[in-house]
Amino acid sequence: MRVVIAEDDTLLREGLGLVLQGEGFDVVAATGDPEAFLAAVDEHRPEIAVVDVRMPPTHTDEGIKAAVAARRAHPGLAVLVLSAYVEQSFATDLLADGAERVGYLLKERVGRVESFVEALRRVAEGGTAIDPEVVAQLFAQRRAGDPLEALTPREKEVLSVMAEGLGNNAIAQRLHITDNAVHKHIRNIFMKLDLPPDDHTDRRVAAVLRYLEVS
Repeated sequence: MRVVIAEDDTLLREGLGLVLQGEGFDVVAATGDPEAFLAAVDEHRPEIAVVDVRMPPTHTDEGIKAAVAARRAHPGLAVLVLSAYVEQSFATDLLADGAERVGYLLKERVGRVESFVEALRRVAEGGTAIDPEVVAQLFAQRRAGDPLEALTPREKEVLSVMAEGLGNNAIAQRLHITDNAVHKHIRNIFMKLDLPPDDHTDRRVAAVLRYLEVS
């Protein structure tokens, strides 16, 4: 699986490259600025990109803008964005075009190699990986009257873990409940969020997007 890395910190960039190569990924380019990143994506057509939110020249939102631009230029590209802090608006910008093949993790997760690589593979395979801290802050900022307020506490837990990108079995293990209970809660979530079966819509993705909408 081909990967392009965009990270201006040389040590972290090299470290990411070594970790991913050791896990069997083909790191085709490792860049330090947005322009080089976009050029590398155009040239190598990777399956996934790992991008730092803050990059030169201003170290504000150049990375997230480049990630969004890359996804729009190459719709099949999976993107995992790394940030030193929880920055809700950046997560929302990244998810504006859909939650499939998108990840947003805090940089501290990189040190947990197994979970980081698991998240990277999940995103590359079409899933979502949103950092639990981002999910927690978004949930805390829901407004009164929001449809999500109709969910029970357990249903909110299930939806929050779903937003991290976990499948039903992993949700059951995380929350220490049965698979049948997970199916029941997800069915209720779809009903309360008015997400009937639809051949053209992935209801899990739609529910996650509803959860992650700007408050």
